[in-house]
Amino acid sequence: MTGLRYAAFTTDPTTGNPAGVVLDASGMTDVEMQRIAAEIGYSETAFAVPAGDRRFAVRYFSPLAEVAFCGHATIAAAVALAERDGPGDLLFDTKAGEVPVRTASRETVIASLTSVPTRSRPATDEEVERTLAALHWTRADLDPAWPAHVSFAGNEHLVLTTATRDRLAALDYDFEPLQQLMLERGWTTLQLVWPENEDVVHARDPFPVGGVVEDPATGAAAAAYGGYLRALGKVTAPRRLLIVQGEDMGRRSDLTVDIDPADARVTVTGAATLIPS
Repeated sequence: MTGLRYAAFTTDPTTGNPAGVVLDASGMTDVEMQRIAAEIGYSETAFAVPAGDRRFAVRYFSPLAEVAFCGHATIAAAVALAERDGPGDLLFDTKAGEVPVRTASRETVIASLTSVPTRSRPATDEEVERTLAALHWTRADLDPAWPAHVSFAGNEHLVLTTATRDRLAALDYDFEPLQQLMLERGWTTLQLVWPENEDVVHARDPFPVGGVVEDPATGAAAAAYGGYLRALGKVTAPRRLLIVQGEDMGRRSDLTVDIDPADARVTVTGAATLIPS
C-alpha cells in the first residue's frame, strides 16, 4: 500500500510541511508502517485505522521511528478524511491520548486539532548549555525576558527564544550532538522562536531525532508553545496567535494557535493540500 502525500499548514503544495497519510492501515504491522514511512521519506506519516463513527486509531512514523503524536500529520490526515467523507468532527486515538479534530470546508478544508493537556517546566542550566553548544549559540543570543522551558503537548519540546530575528535565521547546528541530547531527554523537536509582536511568532524546529534537519511546520510544538505561554502567565484571557514556521527553508507554514487560560489543552488550526504525484 502506498500513502497519500499532503502539505500541511498551507494551501500551496510547494510550501508547508509534507506529510504522508494512509487512510486505512487496518491489518498493517509495525514493520510495514515503518517501511512505508521510510519510503515516503517525509518527517512523519500518519496511519489511520477506522475505530467507529468518524473515530480512528492513528499512529505516526518518521523515517526512523514511531512518535507518539504529530501535529502536521494530524492536520493532513484530517483534511484527507474530510475530503473523502465530508467535513465534520473526528476523534483520533493516539499514543499521546485522545485528540479531537474539527474539519470545516471554507475556500478549502481547514482542520483544528485540540491537544492533550499541556504542561511546561523550566529547563535546567545543563539542558540549556548543551543545547546552545550544539547550536553554536551563547546565552547572549537568547532573550532573557523569555525563560527556557521544556513544554509538552503530546511530545516534549525545548523552547528557546532568540533575542533577534537574525539569530533565528542563522541556524547551522551540529546534528549528532543535538540528536544525542534530544534522545537522552526525550525531546521531539527544539522550538526556537522569535516573537515579532503579541500576535505573531516566528519559529524554527530542528528535528534530528527523526532524521530530519528541520521541520517546516510542527503542530505538536505549536500546541506546546501555547502551554508554555499559559505556564508563564501570558494568557489571562482567550488568546489567538499565528506561528509562522518554515519561511527560512522556503516552505512557509501558518499555524493558528488558540489558548484559553481555563483549559490546559491548546487548539492548532491549519489547512492542508494534496501534493500532486
